[in-house]
Amino acid sequence: MKFNPFAFPFFVLSFIFIISSVSLKAQDGKKDLYELRVYHLENLKQGEITENYLENAFIPAAHRAGVKNVGVFKPLPSEPDAGKKIYVFLPFSNSKDYFRFRRKLKSDPKHQEDGKAYIHAAYDNPSFSRIETSLMQAFKTRPRMALPNLSAPKSERVYELRSYESATERLYRQKVKMFNEGEIDIFDELNFNGVFYGEPLAGANMPNLVYLTAFENLEDRDEHWATFSDYPAWLSLKANSEYDNTVSKNDKRLLRPTSYSDF
Repeated sequence: MKFNPFAFPFFVLSFIFIISSVSLKAQDGKKDLYELRVYHLENLKQGEITENYLENAFIPAAHRAGVKNVGVFKPLPSEPDAGKKIYVFLPFSNSKDYFRFRRKLKSDPKHQEDGKAYIHAAYDNPSFSRIETSLMQAFKTRPRMALPNLSAPKSERVYELRSYESATERLYRQKVKMFNEGEIDIFDELNFNGVFYGEPLAGANMPNLVYLTAFENLEDRDEHWATFSDYPAWLSLKANSEYDNTVSKNDKRLLRPTSYSDF
C-alpha cells in the first residue's frame, strides 16, 4: 500500500476533532454557560427604547424559553459610563440551552410583537449604538450561579462586576488557579455574595476572568473590601510567589439592578 503523506495529517486532525467533540459533549452540562451583554447607548431615547424592550419583550420571552434569573443592571450615577450602558446577564445550564434560547427568541411571535419598536428601529434611528457580548464558562469550583442573599430593596443594592486581565495566557491560568484554590473560598467566608465566576470563551479583553459580587448598598460594599484587604487568608494567599503578576488590569464596574431584573 502506497503511503500518502497528505492523508496522514488529515486523519490525525479528524481523529483529534472527534475526540475533542466527545470530550466537550461529556463535559457539557457540568458547568454553567454565561452570556454577558452590554448595550452601548448614545442618548436617553435609546435607553428608553432598549429598557422597554428588555422589560416587556426580552425578559418575558427568556422566561417562556426556560431561562431564569436574568439580571439587568445599570451603572451607578457616580460611574463614568452612567446612562451609557445596560448590562444583561443570562445563565444557561449548558450550550444546548443557549442555542435553543436563541432559536426560540427568533420564533416567538409575542416577543416579535412586544419588541417591535426595538426590533424594527430605523437604520438612521437605532435602538442602541453597539452590543458587546462575551460568553463564559463557570469556574470548576463554582459550576453554577448563585442568587445573592440580600435584604435591601433593589434600588439600594450594589453589584460589582470585575474583570481581571492578564498579560499572558499562562498568567491568566495562574490567576484562575488562585481563584479555584483559595480566593473564591475567601469571598464566601466574608459573604461577598458571589453571583458567578466566569472564564471567557469569547470576548473583547481576553485573557481575563470575570465575576460578579453583590452587596446591600455602597457602604456595605466598601466595608467588605476593607475587611478583605487585611484578611489573614488573603494575605497568605497573595504572598505565594506562584501568583505574582497574574493581573495586569483590574476593571471594576459598580452597578445597580433595574426594577425588572430577576435579582
